[in-house]
Parts: sequence; C-alpha cells; structure tokens
Amino acid sequence: MKSMLHIGKRKFLLMLIDVVSLFLAGIAAYFLANAFEFIVLSFREVLPEIVSFSVLGVLCMFLVGVYQVMWRYGQIRDFSKCILGLGLSFVLTGTVLLLTDRGMSNFFSVIYFMFSILGMIFGRMLYTIWQYRRTMHETMSDGRRTLVVGAGNAGKRIVEEMQQGDQCGMKPIVLVDDDPDKQFRSISSVMVRGTTKDIPAIVDKMEIETIIFAIPSCSKEDKRRILGICSETNCQIKVIPYLHEIVDMENLLAETKEIQIEDLLGRDVVNLKNPRLDEEIRGSVCMVTGGGGSIGSELCRQIMKHEPKKLIIVDIYENNAYDIQQELIRTYGREVALETQIASVRDYDKMESLFQQYQPELVFHAAAHKHVPLMETSPEEAVKNNIFGTFNVASLARKYQVRSFVLVSTDKAVNPTNVMGATKRCCEMIVQYMAQDSKNTEFIAVRFGNVLGSNGSVIPLFESQLAEGKPLTVTHPDIIRYFMTIPEAVSLILQACTMARGGEIFVLDMGEPVKILTLAENLIRLHGKEPYRDVPIEFTGLRPGEKLYEELLMDEEGLRATEHSQIFIGKQISVDAEQFIRELKELKQYADENDSEKVVAMLKQVVPTYHQEFAEKQVCS
Repeated sequence: MKSMLHIGKRKFLLMLIDVVSLFLAGIAAYFLANAFEFIVLSFREVLPEIVSFSVLGVLCMFLVGVYQVMWRYGQIRDFSKCILGLGLSFVLTGTVLLLTDRGMSNFFSVIYFMFSILGMIFGRMLYTIWQYRRTMHETMSDGRRTLVVGAGNAGKRIVEEMQQGDQCGMKPIVLVDDDPDKQFRSISSVMVRGTTKDIPAIVDKMEIETIIFAIPSCSKEDKRRILGICSETNCQIKVIPYLHEIVDMENLLAETKEIQIEDLLGRDVVNLKNPRLDEEIRGSVCMVTGGGGSIGSELCRQIMKHEPKKLIIVDIYENNAYDIQQELIRTYGREVALETQIASVRDYDKMESLFQQYQPELVFHAAAHKHVPLMETSPEEAVKNNIFGTFNVASLARKYQVRSFVLVSTDKAVNPTNVMGATKRCCEMIVQYMAQDSKNTEFIAVRFGNVLGSNGSVIPLFESQLAEGKPLTVTHPDIIRYFMTIPEAVSLILQACTMARGGEIFVLDMGEPVKILTLAENLIRLHGKEPYRDVPIEFTGLRPGEKLYEELLMDEEGLRATEHSQIFIGKQISVDAEQFIRELKELKQYADENDSEKVVAMLKQVVPTYHQEFAEKQVCS
C-alpha cells in the first residue's frame, strides 16, 4: 500500500510539473509571437487555449505511457513518448479550435509546440536531478566511504554504479587523478580533489575506508607506484583488471578484486608466451617429479594445456598427488591422459620401472627438500633426496634417451651458505656433468628466486600469523629477496625446453629485489591494519644458513642473452667427471651412514662455493 501511494505521488508530481511547464511555455510563446509586447486583452483571448493545451497535453502523455517511465533512467525513446503525447494534444486542440471558429496563428502554434518540448525536457531534468539527489542520499547514507583513483570512463562508471546500487556497501566520497585538467571537476557530484600523491592526506582528512583503483589502461609501472601509495593507508584496496582482462564492462564493480601482494612487486610480470612450447609438449609423454608440490602442480596444470600424449605425476606425498590428480580430472574429464604414481626419487629401481613403463620424453624434476632451516639440521636427508634423487632421475633420463631433462633449481644455489643451496648447486653440477657426454638428451637447469605463495615461502607464513593475530616475524630488517609468481616460475621452466642446447642454466631477470620487511608492512596494510600499531613486527635473527641477499649468477658463469629479453643463460662450467663421481660416491657413503658432520664437510669439497660463514659476514658488514 505504501509503495502504491509513493508511485501515485510521483506521477502526480510529474503531471503537476508538466502542467506548469506547458503553461509557462505558452506564455513565453505568446511574448515571442507578439515581439515581446504584453497585450493583456489579446492574452486573455489565448489564455483558455493555453490552459486547455496544458491539461490536454498531460492527459495525452498519460495515455501514451509517459508517466510509467522511471525518469531517473530515462532514454531517448522515453522522451519520444513525450513528443508523441504533445503532438497528439496539439492536433486535438487545433481541431477543437477550428470547429469552434477559434484559432491560434501558425507562428504562435509552432513556437508554442517547440517551447512545450523544451519546457517538458527542462522539467524532466529538474525532476531527475531532485529524484537522483534524494535517492542517492537515501541509498548512500550507509556504506564504506570510498575514494576512487582515476576520473576517466572507468572511474565514472564505478562512481555511478556505487550511487545506483543499494547493495554494494560503498559510497563514493572523492576522486583523485593525475591529470591537471580534471582537478576540481565533478563526476555525478563527486569532486576530483587531488592527485595520487595526495591519497594519504585525503584518506585522513575525509575518513576514507575503501580505495578503488579504476585506471584499467594504466601502465604496470604506474599501477605499482599508485598501489604502493594506497598501501601506505589503512584502507581496504580494490582494483579493476587491465582493459583487456575486463569481462563485463556493464558491471565494473563486480570486476573489482582485492589487491594482491604480487601487485606490489618491483617489476612487471614476465610474459613468457612461446608458440614453440605447444609444439614441444603436444603429443609428448611428460613426467613431473614432485608433481604435487606448489611448483610441480602448476607444471602439471600448464603442461595439460598443451595437450601432452600422457602426463605422469610422481610424488612421495600422496595427499598432494591426489589433490592435483583430482583437479586435473575435474578440469579435463576422467578420460584425461594422466597417471599418478606414489614413488620416491631416492628409489632408483622404482623410478626405473616407471621409465620402462611410460617411456617419458620430457622430464621436469621438481622433487626436492627446500626448507632451509630444516635441511641445516638434517643435511644427510637433503643430500639423499636432492643430490642423489636428482642423480637417479637424470641417469635414467640419459639411459632411456629422454628428449629433455629440466632441473628446477634456485637462486640459493649461487654462492650457497646453507645445506639446501649447496645440494641444489650440486644438482646443477650433475646436470652439467650429464650434458657433457649426452648425445640424445638435453640436460638443463632453471634457476629463479623465491616464489610467492609456494609451500614454505614467506607470504603463507605471514598470512597465517595475521590470521592468528600474532606478530609478523622477519629474520632481519635488511634482508632482501627476489620474488616471482608461481605461473611465472613454471612458464620459465617450460620455456627452457624450447631454448635448450644442453648444459645451460637458465636465469630470469627478476628486476630489483624486495625487502622482506617492506613486504610484511605492505601485507599488513593490505589487510586494513597499521604496521607496528595494529600488528607488531618482530625481528628474530637470521636462521642457520640464511643470508641477507640472494644472487642469481655465480661470478664465473658469465651471462648470455637469449631470444627472450628477460631470460639469460649462465655459461656452462666444465666438470671433471672422474673427480666429481669419486666425490659423489664418498658423499653418498656418509649420507647412508647418517653422519651429518662428514656430510657437510664433504659437501663443501664437492661444492667449492659453499661457505657457511658467509651469512655471518653479510650481517657484520
């Protein structure tokens, strides 16, 4: 009943506005027709016609459905209904006047009709503005106070959608834009009040709670800069995708997403698309060791996109293997060419049975122990799994004439200061040793920095500490790391297949490293909190084997460019095969005896660049 009364009032108000508009249009037309001379006597003669037309015009517009339109969303076809109603009323009025021997001059009639249309449009505009402001006040009385970055088309759409949507929970308060021509201009009554540099001050002054980044055409460098400024505030931050990634231009608010920590990386995400990769994988039998891990599972996902003949997932941890198996089945159906095997790369005989059974053509070796502090306390396990697991798989790849063997390595292998890094450097030496006399198999290694979101990486640790309400722990205020995303890391691994000639160590130019402390502070801000005030940050000291910074290339390796501007190749180092095998045999003996001290001592002999004391020197310097 209340809504019907509301609708009745709305129609009545519109009709009243139209009657007044048409009446005033008649007076204006009379003035113009009489050269602006107000002749009372003659005006009284046309007054009944003006009143009659005003009332009849409203009735005719009612008949053609003008008052059923929601004028806040009025379109051109709706205004055409108004013109149709006015035209109909003019015809009826003119017919009545002719039948009663009364009439208006043609000049007056034409002007009156034109002024009626203008009056009706002007009245609609006034009503729409009034209705819009009233509705906006009602719907926007609650909601998070929002700053929109960007006063272009996307920013305009975001503002309008927030004002029209009563379920979005946000209200636009202010815009910022770096274009000086847009300063102090308004979009739907929301003012542009500064540039992106002013965001922190505007947030404090206007009590902003949410920031929406609405510049889909922004360069990645500018986007990182602006999001870095936004992350200095305690606001919730949302971003709309790049222009080519937007799915629904009609509902940009639905396209917004929470800012991710990778949005604040100090470099562009590397685009590693290569048409030759499809040719390399399509129709091939591929094996991924450690296929259930964060890198291994992403390898499986990306390999399946290129339609291999068969994919063999090998992992010792059945839960991870099961998860990626079921994910691929859900994605590609139960008929997908997929085999999942629970096996350890330490077990040569088991691995050989898999090579005999499946005859893989491409092997991606991602199985490894990677946790630095844990490997410091169990060096023999790192040696057994990383070094001799790699030696087993690489030997079988050579024996069964696999086309390409790709080792997943790490920047911790460069001048290693910990057991894990030393074992991975030894794995790279195994790859180069195998490549020296391999005729049918290309042996290569792929080296990259820390992977955001991977198992054991710092971001999941920070996330869990935030979720538990605990302080974030950083080992040292000056510690820095190179970072990349999991898809980037895996793309680089796959690219190595198309560029390999044998024995190379492929390295990604990862730009500038990131301070872990800065990463922790930004992550806290992304959760709408203030570092040190809402969430403490504690410094726990460097862990055993940890160093302040990582290197991507050893000094003696040099650097050689590839066809991709951000992928380089380290110069192959000659390995004395006889000495290397002799040292590996001795290392294996100590590992089998579980003699940690002798394992570490022998590891230093096998990997001359391994220096435990180097980490302490970095701290002192």
